[in-house]
Amino acid sequence: MEWLERLNESIQYIESNLDGTIEYEMAAKISCCTVYHFQRMFSYLAGVPLSEYIRNRRLTKAALDLQNGDKVIDVALRYGYESPTAFNRAFQKIHYVSPSIAQKKGTFLKAYPPISFKITIKGVEEMEYSIIKKEQIRIVGIKAPLEKNVEDNFKSVPKLWEESAQSGVINQIVSLMNEDSNGILGVSACMDKLDKWEYYIATATDKKVPKGMYEYVIPAGTWAVFPEEGAMPKAIQELEKRIITEWLPTSGYEYADAPDIEVYLNEDPTNSKFEVWVPIRKK
Repeated sequence: MEWLERLNESIQYIESNLDGTIEYEMAAKISCCTVYHFQRMFSYLAGVPLSEYIRNRRLTKAALDLQNGDKVIDVALRYGYESPTAFNRAFQKIHYVSPSIAQKKGTFLKAYPPISFKITIKGVEEMEYSIIKKEQIRIVGIKAPLEKNVEDNFKSVPKLWEESAQSGVINQIVSLMNEDSNGILGVSACMDKLDKWEYYIATATDKKVPKGMYEYVIPAGTWAVFPEEGAMPKAIQELEKRIITEWLPTSGYEYADAPDIEVYLNEDPTNSKFEVWVPIRKK
């Protein structure tokens, strides 16, 4: 399968550059998706964030080099650590011994083998979805910067939602809705062409932008829309994982360089009704 082959080629690229510079942009390019989507896809498929996988692989190879007699400072620099102190701290976190102890024969060390992706057929469980095309959508709301390391945002985004609800900002955004708006939006503007990534809590509206809020225009595009309900944030996380691991590989589509959209249709986090919009294009 072409999709799977590209993904495994990106892993080969990472493996070939463990002792050098690994560019997320290049890994994503090999997989024919954006940096944002590559990181999310990797995390869901591998069960570990991309940055953690790279760190574990580098420290696995570092242990082998130390066992072969290489100097600690040389190994530290080889795998991207600017000082022996930083290397020692990271090494002990993985191997539970210092690099100097690791040089001794008979020392027990941890090994994290390289991964490869395969399709596993699971029991059939239906997924409801639709493919929609949309003209550009003007939204108004609040925004916050997103880190280029995707997992760094897993805490900041929920915190933004919590603070917005407590401060009454969510109610202000609700008051801006057009009559045909169908909910509060969470929009990840994380396209490769953007210098800065941003996350919006907003709504589709033609009203003026209130003080302290921002306007953003979602470009025209095509999305796969998946409706679901359940307790947050577990329900949306499980749905996103199923989209990436079950639907996308056999859909005939791949990620498009456009915003990811979450649509929240009610205000009950214990039984939230929502939609996940995945930007797509034909392969």
